[in-house]
Amino acid sequence: MRRTVLTVDDSRTMRDMLRLCLTHAGYAVTEAVDGEDGLAVLGRVRPDAIISDINMPRLDGFGFIERVRADNAFRAIPILVLTTESDEAKKARARAAGATGWIVKPFEPARLVAALARVTA
Repeated sequence: MRRTVLTVDDSRTMRDMLRLCLTHAGYAVTEAVDGEDGLAVLGRVRPDAIISDINMPRLDGFGFIERVRADNAFRAIPILVLTTESDEAKKARARAAGATGWIVKPFEPARLVAALARVTA
């Protein structure tokens, strides 16, 4: 059974790169353009994992993660943060919000797939 990943990123280029990487690794991919859109998608799709950017319009990654974790139906879904940010304070804030892991852009496809495999096992 194919696992589904929800990618949440305002960059079309990044969403395209993630889709290519993840479909090549055997995942089904659902995309959202920001945190608000991600919440709407969660109303229709139950992913096995979420990959979210931090810096997005309307609802940033921190707010998105907090809102996902506030819903018992999604509390156990692993959330990987994929961002250009590498600041320790932001990593701590993401962990406090409920993020499972943190990967800095640009990402190495093999490392991203390995991280997903670890959190969805």
